[in-house]
Amino acid sequence: MQNDEIEVAAVSTIDLDRYLGTWFEICRLPLKWEDAAASDITATYSRTTDGRVRVENRCLDKEGKADRSIGVAVPQDASNAKLKVSFLPQYLRWIPFTHGDYWVLAIAPDYSVALVGTPDREHLWLIARTAALPSEVVENYLAVAKTQGFDLDRLITPRQSGQKVADAAFGD
Repeated sequence: MQNDEIEVAAVSTIDLDRYLGTWFEICRLPLKWEDAAASDITATYSRTTDGRVRVENRCLDKEGKADRSIGVAVPQDASNAKLKVSFLPQYLRWIPFTHGDYWVLAIAPDYSVALVGTPDREHLWLIARTAALPSEVVENYLAVAKTQGFDLDRLITPRQSGQKVADAAFGD
């Protein structure tokens, strides 16, 4: 059960350049915009020319069809641990309430695993540079989420083949 009395806290700082690259989704809380049966879910972060972060999420839907969404993330302060993300078309991104929170709640010293969530506890992701993690590593990161008041009863663990959905699947 979610505990709203505990404050959600991001890590003190993130080296954004080390955070860039591809991450595999290990588990997450359900999302309105993502099929619960989606598989091979990845997020790839890269710098834009104006210093923001390009976000490209890829997956296979329940029929095995490739799907992706592209957005932009903007750090909210010098820590780089709290970002605002939007997946709306470029021409709508100026609207303030269209940006969601993306807080890094825990990260491995070597940037191999990260726990990301939102301060309202509605969204939570455990992501890693590899498609699978030892169960004790997963348990340790989920313990951090639990101590921050996240309800873990609804966690989804997507199937991962270990491969990022290829560009060719989108006709690129």
